[in-house]
Amino acid sequence: MDFGVIILAIIQGIAEFLPISSSAHLIIFRDLFGIGSTAISSDFALAFDLALHFGTLLAILLYFFNDFWTMFIKGITKGIKDNEGKILWYLIIATIPAAIVGILFEEVIEEIVRSNFLIIGSALIIMGIIIYYIDKRCKQTNSIKKMTLKDAFLIGCSQVFALIPGFSRSGTTIAAARGLKLNREDAAKFSFYLSAPVVAGACILNIFDSTTITAIQNNLDIFIVGILVAFISGLLCIQFLLKYLKSHDFKIFMWYRVILGLVVIIYSLIK
Repeated sequence: MDFGVIILAIIQGIAEFLPISSSAHLIIFRDLFGIGSTAISSDFALAFDLALHFGTLLAILLYFFNDFWTMFIKGITKGIKDNEGKILWYLIIATIPAAIVGILFEEVIEEIVRSNFLIIGSALIIMGIIIYYIDKRCKQTNSIKKMTLKDAFLIGCSQVFALIPGFSRSGTTIAAARGLKLNREDAAKFSFYLSAPVVAGACILNIFDSTTITAIQNNLDIFIVGILVAFISGLLCIQFLLKYLKSHDFKIFMWYRVILGLVVIIYSLIK
């Protein structure tokens, strides 16, 4: 098996949760640098992406199983009157904007942006600066329990920008949450919660495609490896980020995004 497959799965597990854009990283390392391109044909690319997203979805569900279970039970039995129960309904509301825009425009955005490395590189740089600037400007006075429906909806709207590779779903939602003065740890945690329905929806939409099912059957070993590696690296990354943000800001992610964005822009211009 091509070792590049494992590298891409590790990248997905890490970049899905860090505010650095998993979609941009997969495009950069696979399409621009050619990692894993020999093992992942164009017919299997969508199915492989599905495996990676399913792996990170499992990581979210396992790591936050107790949280999700409590949200569901209290959300159904007590509704928005309960501090934990209301998060279930907030997540549903926050998922709607990106879901609508994604269904209507995701293919168009993919066709326009996916191969445009100047846009991807610029998005990496711009969002890196934005998240750092917002984090430094805003106090950490709110928590998830103090969130309002309006807060959740605004954070959900920010996910729309994440349809453009480079902006980052976690990056935009964390930046929006920090802009609403959620503390760093809770901003990241709500971002993780919010990723579950988004990733689950994407997996459900893709799995029923007949060409995807055929591609999985023809590359079952690679599909399973992608799930397992993305799952393990995703679990480790969630644990790392929540611990890291207890005493650190987003400066390291800003500099990483700026440097990677510049590398992508320069590489695409001279290639």
